[in-house]
Amino acid sequence: MSLIWAPWRMAYIRSPKPEGCPFCIPVDDASQDRERYVLARGKRAYVCLNIYPYTNGHILIPPYEHTGGLIDLDPETLAEMGELMRASLRALALYAHPDGCNIGYNIGRAAGAGIAEHVHMHVIPRWIGDTSFLCAVSAAKVIVQALDETYEELAPLMGTVLDRHR
Repeated sequence: MSLIWAPWRMAYIRSPKPEGCPFCIPVDDASQDRERYVLARGKRAYVCLNIYPYTNGHILIPPYEHTGGLIDLDPETLAEMGELMRASLRALALYAHPDGCNIGYNIGRAAGAGIAEHVHMHVIPRWIGDTSFLCAVSAAKVIVQALDETYEELAPLMGTVLDRHR
């Protein structure tokens, strides 16, 4: 039997879960950004950490508009999501020095969307050799840093990158 020890997860398991869509956040109220792991805000979309990351620094970019598909978004929102993705890549380079990144969308449940009713972009840092024996043998992946620590390191970098490139 394999045992993976992750004691910090109990706080999340016991925490009350919000009702409704987790990506529908107030546009003009940043008071809960820390608790929601919001790294940066744009006018039409925002950047946050994935609370179920594939790797450390796994970023999501949802629009404020609640819609399940890209074809429903206006060109301005899509453009801003692209700019937030570029800023995310710059911040991830400073934070984690990845060898590459996966960028993409899962549109619909059949495509793997965990929250199909609110489209969002994934930005996932990757490293050469990050698919280790643990992934291949036991179908498990080790996340090496707690979300709170990742947030504390990455949030200031996102702000710096956005300020520098606007």
